[in-house]
Amino acid sequence: MEVWQMLVLQALVTGVTVAVVLMLFFRWVIKPYIGKQLVKIQEMTDSVESKVVEGVRLGVKQGVTESLQSLPGTTAKESTRQLLRFGSDLVENGLSSFLGTAEDLKRRSERRRD
Repeated sequence: MEVWQMLVLQALVTGVTVAVVLMLFFRWVIKPYIGKQLVKIQEMTDSVESKVVEGVRLGVKQGVTESLQSLPGTTAKESTRQLLRFGSDLVENGLSSFLGTAEDLKRRSERRRD
């Protein structure tokens, strides 16, 4: 038998042996472990779903309203004003509210020259 034939045969035998060992390891070790983990995940999702349903019944709305009431009134009003101001600027000026006006562009170009 030639040397190259022995090398090819040895590579094939090694590849087949590694593949068989990996398949057996997957079948007897990894697959049962994944099955157990899937069962645990399924049990957890079932319990989470029931807890969410109970939480909705017990008053998620009440919790949200209490948390909103605990915020200072000025914070909500000021953020609303800023949002309205931004929206009105966008409607009035269009893209120039993002990009700036022609005067802004001139000032920027003058600053770059200096």
